Amino acid sequence: MSLPPPERPRVPTITVGLRPHPATRPLEAGTDSAPARVSAVGMLLATMYAAPDGTAVFEFKLEDTELDGLRIPPPARPGPADELWKHTCFEVFIGIKGEPAYREFNFSPSGQWAVYDFRAERERNDDFRLAAAPQLRFERDDKEVWLEACLPADALPAAAPGTEFELSLAAVIERADGELEYWAVQHGPGEPDFHARDSFVLMFKTWAEPSEKSR
Repeated sequence: MSLPPPERPRVPTITVGLRPHPATRPLEAGTDSAPARVSAVGMLLATMYAAPDGTAVFEFKLEDTELDGLRIPPPARPGPADELWKHTCFEVFIGIKGEPAYREFNFSPSGQWAVYDFRAERERNDDFRLAAAPQLRFERDDKEVWLEACLPADALPAAAPGTEFELSLAAVIERADGELEYWAVQHGPGEPDFHARDSFVLMFKTWAEPSEKSR
């Protein structure tokens, strides 16, 4: 059984693969005939696109995964919650190109979410108040997990339509034994650090009405 493909507007999409941090402890040791098995996760793919209504949409999908080897948070009352990163959750870090400020979004399969605003790397803006809440959808079957997060334009850093953002996609995966794996598009040297600005390697442009010349 496989989850049905999501319904999307006819807009350009970008799909990337995330990979575990190099220091992740393998589940099983390798042999001469087979490499070490690093994770119960087969593939972790992320898709993003800008919708015509100004929403930024992010989809995370675990494929070919042994879900018995993971802890997936059970459903909870949707809404804001802290410390979601202590368990399986999916994350987006986004900032305007050339500016030190950025915003962090955490999305849990439970339906809970968190949003944090930073003036610079790990310098949190405690006065931040979110103007519009994310909307989450979550589905799973025997081998796949799928989460969609829709961010209204007012949830993103303030910018004009068509602004190009620097962005990082990441995930925390909790194993059945409670150990955490850290997945990202790109990892820097040293310990896992999703806040490092040099890991914001993706570009995301918000929706803008096509000009008369391009129509």
